[in-house]
Amino acid sequence: MVGNIGLPLVRRVRRRTPVAGAALPDFGLPRPGRRQHVVANRILTALAALLVLFALLAPDDLSSFSVAALARVPVEGLVIGAFLLVLPPRPRRVAAVVVGLGLGLFTLMKALDTGFYATLEKPFDPIYDWSFFHAGVEFLAGQIGDAATIAALAGAGVLALAVVVFMVLAVLRLSRVAAGRRTGATRVVAVLSVVWIVSSVFGVEIAPGQPLAAQSAAALAYGDLRQVGADLRDQRPFAEVAADDAFRTTPGAHLLNGLRGKNVVLTFVESYGRVALDDPVIGAKIGPTLDAGTAELRAAGIGAKSAYLSSSTFGGGSWLAHSTVQSGMWIDNQQRYNDLLASDRLTLGGAFQRAGWRTVWNVPAHTKDWPEGQKFYHPDAYYDARSIGYHGPGFAYATMPDQFSLSMLQRKELANTAQRPVMAEIDLVSSHAPWSPRPWLVDWNQVGDGSVFAPQPAAGEAPESVWKDPEKIREAYRDATDYSLKTVISFVKQYGDDNLVLVFLGDHQPPVVTPQGAVHDVPITIVAKDPKVLDRIAGWGWEDGLRPGAKAPIWKMDSFRDRFLNAFAH
Repeated sequence: MVGNIGLPLVRRVRRRTPVAGAALPDFGLPRPGRRQHVVANRILTALAALLVLFALLAPDDLSSFSVAALARVPVEGLVIGAFLLVLPPRPRRVAAVVVGLGLGLFTLMKALDTGFYATLEKPFDPIYDWSFFHAGVEFLAGQIGDAATIAALAGAGVLALAVVVFMVLAVLRLSRVAAGRRTGATRVVAVLSVVWIVSSVFGVEIAPGQPLAAQSAAALAYGDLRQVGADLRDQRPFAEVAADDAFRTTPGAHLLNGLRGKNVVLTFVESYGRVALDDPVIGAKIGPTLDAGTAELRAAGIGAKSAYLSSSTFGGGSWLAHSTVQSGMWIDNQQRYNDLLASDRLTLGGAFQRAGWRTVWNVPAHTKDWPEGQKFYHPDAYYDARSIGYHGPGFAYATMPDQFSLSMLQRKELANTAQRPVMAEIDLVSSHAPWSPRPWLVDWNQVGDGSVFAPQPAAGEAPESVWKDPEKIREAYRDATDYSLKTVISFVKQYGDDNLVLVFLGDHQPPVVTPQGAVHDVPITIVAKDPKVLDRIAGWGWEDGLRPGAKAPIWKMDSFRDRFLNAFAH
C-alpha cells in the first residue's frame, strides 16, 4: 500500500521536472540572452540620439567642428521632443517620420555646405550651385575614369538615401522610447528647457564661441531660406543692370584706338591666386620665377605692370570669373551667368570685334559643344580640345599642356599677318587641380602637334598618390602654377614683338590649398614691348614687373572692363 501510495507522487514530481532543452521558469529573473537584448536596445537608442544630435548640432564648416560643438543643448531638439510627447500614438508616428525626413534632408544640405566651404569658401546655394556638380563629375571622370565615377556616384546616392532612412528610424525609436517613459521624458525636456533658457539669457558658453544654448539648426535653415530669397530677388534687376552700360552703343571707331594694330591676348591662368605669392612655401618658388621673368623680359625690352583683382568666385567656377572680366558685371553664381549669356551685354571681346579686331576663343578644357557661349561671345574663331589639333597625351584634368595651347594660337592666328589684328581669350589649364602629373617646357620649334609631350605624363606622380598628403598637394599646386607662369614668360620671350600685348591673370584662388577665410584676390599683369601701351595705364598705380607686391592696388574684378576700355579708347 505504501508503495502504491508513493507512485502517484513520483509521477507528479517527474511530470514537473524539466526535460533537456525545455525552457526554465522565469521566477522574475532575466532569461539567458534577455540582458543582451536590453543592452542592444540601449545601444541602439543611444546611437539614435547621437545621430539626431549630430544632425542638429554639427556645424556646416569643418573649421568650426569640435567636441564642444556637439555637447550643447539644441533648442530644436527640445521643441521636437515636447511636440512628440503630447501626440497620441498614431499621429506621433506620422510626425516622427516627417521630422526624420526633414532632419535627414537637412543633414544632406549641411554636408553639401561643408564640402562647398572646404573647396569654394561658400555655403551651397540650393538654387544656383548645381552646375558645380556637373563640373565636379567631369573632373572626377578625368581622374578615375567613367566606370569608377559612375560607381562613386552610385555609392554617394546610396549613402544619401541611408542617411535619410536611418534618421527616420532614429526619430521613430526615440519617440517610442520617450512615449513609453512619458513622465521621465517630460522631466528631461523640462529641465533641459530651463537650462537652455538660463544659458541663453546669461550667454553661458561650453567653450569659446560655443554657446551651451544652441540654435544652430534654426540659424542654418534661416540662412538657407534668406539665401534662396536673395537669389530669387537677384533675378529681377539683372536685365536692367546689363543694359546700363556706358559702352553699349559706342561706335567701333571710338573704341580701343590706343591698341590699333596690336594682337591682344587675354590669358587666364587657372587657379593662379594670391596664395601663390603670399604662402611661404608656394611663394618661395613662384616669387623668384616672376622676378627672374621680369628681368629676362626687361632685358628684351619688354615691360610689365601688375596688381590684383578681387575675384567673383573662389576655389572653382572659373567660368564665373572669365565672364566677370569680359562683361564688367559681377557674375558670382550660375543664374547670373545664364542670364548674362542670354543677354546682349558688350564684352571685351565684343568691343574689340566692333573696333575691327578678329576675335578668337581658345578653350582647351571644353570637350563638348558650347552653343550658348559661342552665341553670346560670337568669336570669329573658336578652338576647343577637339578642334585645336592636339595629338599628344592628357595630363590628369588638363587635356593638353599650356605650351601647346599658346603655340597653336601663335601658329594659327597671331603669326598670320595677312588678316586683321587678333584679340584672343585663351584659358590655360595645366595649373588646374589635381596638379599632377605635370608637363615641362620643350623647345617651341618642337611643339608640333603635341606628340613630343607623349613621354611626360608617365614621368609624373599619379594624382591619387599626391592627394593622400596635404603637403604634397601644396607642392603639386606650386609646381603646376610655376610651370604655367614659366610657359607664359617663355612665350612672350619667344614671340613678343612690338605688336603683342599680353594680359594674364588668375581666375580664382586654388581649392584645398588656400586657407579658409582668405581673400579672393588674384594677380593680374599687362605685358607689352611698346612702351606707349604701359604709358596708357601709368595712372592706375600698378607696380612694375610681373609680381604685384603687398601694396599693389586691388580692384573688383568687374571693374576691369571699363577701366581697360577707357584707358585705350583714344
